[in-house]
Amino acid sequence: MVSDERPSPEGPATFREVFAQSEYRAVFAANTLTWIGDYVAKAAVTLLVYRTTQSVALSAAAFAVSYLPWLIGGPLLATVAERHRYRQVMVICDVIRMSLMLLIAIPGIPVPVILALLFATTLANPPSQAARSALMPLILPGDRLVVGLSINASVGQAAQVVGYLLGAVVATVSPTAALLMNAAAFALSALLVRFGVRDRAPAMSTAHRSHLLRETADGFRIVFRTPVLRAIAVLVFSAMLFSIVPEGLAAAWANESAGGMNTGLAQAVIMASHPLGFILGGLLIARLVGPARRLALMRPLAVFAPLALVPSLLDPSPVMVALLAAVSGFAVAGMLPVANGLFVQALPDGFRARAFGVMATGVQVIQGAAVLVTGLLAERFPIPVVVGVWSIAGVLLMSIVALRWPDHRTVAASVEAARRAGADSAQGDAGGSEVPGSEQVGPGRPQHAVS
Repeated sequence: MVSDERPSPEGPATFREVFAQSEYRAVFAANTLTWIGDYVAKAAVTLLVYRTTQSVALSAAAFAVSYLPWLIGGPLLATVAERHRYRQVMVICDVIRMSLMLLIAIPGIPVPVILALLFATTLANPPSQAARSALMPLILPGDRLVVGLSINASVGQAAQVVGYLLGAVVATVSPTAALLMNAAAFALSALLVRFGVRDRAPAMSTAHRSHLLRETADGFRIVFRTPVLRAIAVLVFSAMLFSIVPEGLAAAWANESAGGMNTGLAQAVIMASHPLGFILGGLLIARLVGPARRLALMRPLAVFAPLALVPSLLDPSPVMVALLAAVSGFAVAGMLPVANGLFVQALPDGFRARAFGVMATGVQVIQGAAVLVTGLLAERFPIPVVVGVWSIAGVLLMSIVALRWPDHRTVAASVEAARRAGADSAQGDAGGSEVPGSEQVGPGRPQHAVS
């Protein structure tokens, strides 16, 4: 059940308070291991496929295949996590990924088989991540949740940088060794979760189940028919639509406007700047800014994220591009964990994993579409112009989103309605009465609950 604590003007939760939760420490360590292992494996598989085939297209396909499960069936796979114990889902997914990585590491395995096994491995990502996301508010109450989400997001960005660098180094010597590292990371993660996380009953009991497709559709309905959840979804999707562009166009931007810098170094500087800005912003704002002030800053930071990229119109040097991207990343990091924390508080217990599937899939699709569209525009117009104009459009969109943000009473009512729904569901389960999950998200129900 989501804590009913409200943001207050008091100081924020501390890192010490968050890490004092033993379950959070286990989940944090497990996630960090698998994040780094995943990025190591991406670098290794990409290099392994290229060495085997000498094909850039197949090498790129090996990298891109990890995104397919989210695009094909992310919400459906995430719904599976709602039906089972979160700890069980996370452990089983880790064991599956460990086993498949061991198969990929077998020397001489054909490339089509590698791609098929890699795809099968990534099918375990949506239910595992959905279970972890739904578990977080059960582990961290109140403001500790927002701080914990900030830590996770920042460490996730750092894991990307470390994983790619470590993967490139190890895979150059032995791709097999890199893949075995990832398999070991999944094994350790499974052990940490199994022995460090308390077992809990499934969020969706047998009495609540209907049909997997219907339950998945319920996830979409509760997100987009609940005003507060819909507002958060639009805010997050809009932020992802604009902040990813410099990173996605970094290779072409560096080659066209290196400004005397080595093109490889220019690309690396641009690509690493947004994650670094995100890390800094996530940690500083979560630790130094109180809960009430964070909520107040969320909308201004959402507008500032694309605004920081508008000076790209002036065709700055790669270093300045990196600085602009870092500032944008800082703003996104100040806004995103707060939005995520509010999102999970406004969700009833039985819908968190499904809603996570909806949000994660939307982020994947929107980021890919943003890079694709701006890349096509950059074929006809200079990249600085494309990024600058795209960012101006982002400022306008985010301003509209900020102005249409629900008022405080609506937000508070939505969080309270989710808390009551969780309490009613728990009482219904204890008494053996049937409370069908689909009835909680029928037409008009979410709007009525927050009116």
